Amino acid sequence: MRECISIHVGQAGVQMGNACWELYCLEHNIQPNGTMPSDKALGGGDDSFNTFFSETGAGKHVPRAVFVDLEPAVIDGVRTGIYRQLFHPEQLISGKEDAANNYARGHYTVGKEIIDLVLERIRKLLTPSLARGTENQE
Repeated sequence: MRECISIHVGQAGVQMGNACWELYCLEHNIQPNGTMPSDKALGGGDDSFNTFFSETGAGKHVPRAVFVDLEPAVIDGVRTGIYRQLFHPEQLISGKEDAANNYARGHYTVGKEIIDLVLERIRKLLTPSLARGTENQE
């Protein structure tokens, strides 16, 4: 099985990512809280959405995605939006202030404060995907 991990960075990336996940949910009949109607889950047979979503033990589908922005407003919009229950809170990462359109400030100061957290979250998404790669392939 193929698995995709999405990384959405910055205001434009987060806004496009949020719209993209909304579209994925609509296409695969996944509710804004990550659940599927029981009639679709039982008789569906189409599990192509598993390329983009992980399924929890409770049957909730969570996007394999990380959203990152130095400025918290756009990420807060995802946290409070209609699809707020879809995303795992640890996958929505925001700083305390933006880089004010200054690359050096974003790279060397403000961004440096959250880069370790971002890399750790990506590693957590990536590790189970790599571990499954050792299973029998069809």
